[in-house]
Amino acid sequence: MKTRREFLAKSAFFTLATTFPISLFAAKKTYSLGYSAITWSGQDEQAIKDISSLGFKGIQLRANTYAKYKDNTAALKALLDQSGLQLCMFSSGNVEIDPAKVEASIAQHVKHAAFVKALGGTSIQLTNSLRKKGVKPEEKDLIRLAEVMNEIGAKTKELGIQATYHNHMDQFGETPEEVDLLVTHMDSSKIKLLLDVAHYFQGGGNPAEAVLKYRKVLHSFHMKDVRQTEPRYRFVELGQGKVNLEEVFANLDKIKFKGFAIVELDAVPDTGKTPLSCAETSKEFLKSKIQYPFS
Repeated sequence: MKTRREFLAKSAFFTLATTFPISLFAAKKTYSLGYSAITWSGQDEQAIKDISSLGFKGIQLRANTYAKYKDNTAALKALLDQSGLQLCMFSSGNVEIDPAKVEASIAQHVKHAAFVKALGGTSIQLTNSLRKKGVKPEEKDLIRLAEVMNEIGAKTKELGIQATYHNHMDQFGETPEEVDLLVTHMDSSKIKLLLDVAHYFQGGGNPAEAVLKYRKVLHSFHMKDVRQTEPRYRFVELGQGKVNLEEVFANLDKIKFKGFAIVELDAVPDTGKTPLSCAETSKEFLKSKIQYPFS
C-alpha cells in the first residue's frame, strides 16, 4: 500500500515532468556547442546568421575568411558580436615539414593567430596534406609533424591563441595508431587535440574510447557523423550515420569536458537539403538524444 505522502510526492514529480522541458531534468552540460561554417562554402555572412538563429554559441570559420577580412577585422568582429557568436575555432590549414617550407608555414599560422586574436577568438586548427595515397607515413615524418606543430603552438601561445591538431582521413593521423604517435610527441603545453569523431571512426578507431584516452590533451571536438557509400564514405548530419554519438557525448559528461563541441558537416550530403536544414537536423538530434538545453 502506498502512503498518502508517497502518492503526493510522485504526483508532484509527474506534474513537473509533464509541465517543464525534459532538458531541465538532464544533467548539466559543462561544454558549449559550436557549429562550423564549412557547409556554407564560403558564404560566411549567411553561415553566421543561420548558426546564430539556431542557438549555437560558437562558430568555426575557415582560412578563406582571412583573405576577405584580414584588412577589415572590425567589420567581421562586429558581425560576430551582433550575432552573439564566439569564434570558437579557426581552420588555419596545412602544416609543412619540408625544411624549405617550414619557416613560411609557421609564419602563416602565426598570421592567422593574430587575425583570430583581433576577432576575439581563442584557437586555431592545424591539419596537413602530407599523406601520399596508399602509402603509410614513416614514424620519423609523424614525429617531425608533431615537432613543427609544437613550434607553431609556442608562437601562437605568445599571442594568447591555442593551437590544436585535427586528425583527418587522407592525412598524417588517419589511423588511431598514427594519432597516438602524434599525440605522444606533441607538447600539450603548446598544442592540444581537436578530436574529429567521424574521421577517427572512419580511420578505424572508437571515438568514445578516445575521449577517455586523450582527456588530458583534449581541447575541442568536431562532432560529425559518417555514412558508408560507394566508392568511399560521406559525412552526414548527426544521427544519420554510423558513429555512436550518444556514447561520445556520454563520455564528455563523464570527464566533465569544458571546451567546445563543434558540429561540422563538410558539405550538404543529399539533394534537396540546404546548410540550414542540415544544421536543423543536427540540432534536433542534440536536443532529443543528447538533451542539450538550447536556450
